[in-house]
Amino acid sequence: MKKYNKVVLAYSGGLDTSIIIPWLKENYGCEVIAVAADVGQDSELEGLEEKAIKTGASKLYIEDLKKEFVEEYIWPTLKAGAKYEGYLLGTSFARPLIAKRIVEIALAEGADAICHGCTGKGNDQVRFELSIKALAPDMDIIAPWRIWDLKSRDDEIDYAEAHNIPLKISRETNYSKDMNLWHLSHEGLDLEDPANEPDYEKILELGVSPESAPDKAEYVTITFEKGIPTKLNGEALDGVTMIRKLNEIGGRNGIGIFDVVENRLVGMKSRGVYETPGGTILYHAHEVLETICLDKETSHFKAIVAQKMADLVYNGQWFTKLRKSIDAFVDETQATVTGDVKLKLYKGNIMNAGVKSPYTLYDEVTASFGEDEDYNQKDAEGFINLFGLPLQVKAKLDKKAGRKCEF
Repeated sequence: MKKYNKVVLAYSGGLDTSIIIPWLKENYGCEVIAVAADVGQDSELEGLEEKAIKTGASKLYIEDLKKEFVEEYIWPTLKAGAKYEGYLLGTSFARPLIAKRIVEIALAEGADAICHGCTGKGNDQVRFELSIKALAPDMDIIAPWRIWDLKSRDDEIDYAEAHNIPLKISRETNYSKDMNLWHLSHEGLDLEDPANEPDYEKILELGVSPESAPDKAEYVTITFEKGIPTKLNGEALDGVTMIRKLNEIGGRNGIGIFDVVENRLVGMKSRGVYETPGGTILYHAHEVLETICLDKETSHFKAIVAQKMADLVYNGQWFTKLRKSIDAFVDETQATVTGDVKLKLYKGNIMNAGVKSPYTLYDEVTASFGEDEDYNQKDAEGFINLFGLPLQVKAKLDKKAGRKCEF
């Protein structure tokens, strides 16, 4: 193995990174500087410094990135309406932010390499490493899962026990999880078989199952300014507080639970259960507001762009010209996405309860079934004649030539 003097480790204190500190020291004889990014994990950060130092790190940085996470990563993705195979992105847009801060610290510390604990089967290795390549192209990257002899999470637990490394999990609760302000993901164990129904009473942490939610509906009103949520029930909130409060509200109403078999970037399918209570409410509200603020052509084209944005984010291509260019297009579409959206939450469901905007394109007089002087219904005849002309011409020519018209 190549020798390094100083390695900066993306550290969470979870199973993977807990054993990587002693493993790096054993195999490289290097100083290990751990960096933990606070993107809203809350209790997961408790006791992290003591644990990192005890297991061999020379120091631990705990970087509060929540505000930047919301304003520079979550809001652009929300405004774009980006979803990957039906679910809201969560882990994927946190990784480039974490990698960015780790690169900054590694360069400041004069490190020889950056290390991460991502497995060789997952998407996160791509997200971290593409970000590092974009921001520090000459920096070496160490990925232990692609090097060491450990083959499973059970092997990792064996290693931890042999090295007296404390863990917060057991073999029975050894789900692979990722938590941040926006979401919580669950993978592994019984979830690896798509035939198994998730035991929501056991795995849910951000909320309750729809069955356990209250029997009474709860209403929320969200105010947006240029596509960004700024008020909740009339109260002005910063982004971090907005998401936290909506996580509480959505969680207690069973909102935002998504069970999916997704197509990973590395080629395999994987099954995961995602909790995104606040995010699900915000996405729904934003989509409702856009129905009255965006014209048809912009709305339909934006849906195409949203899919591309989702692919870029999921695939770890945040620091690319295309992603930045999509942001510019999306921001232009959001110039008039301002207004209030009222939603009714009930046992996992979100129902529209009213929307208004000073930039609405909905004209009640024009759309009304009542009498109006704004729309001449006779005009529809000429429109239909022209719109249907190609169909009519083809049918006439087929008839004239004796051809059977088939579709």
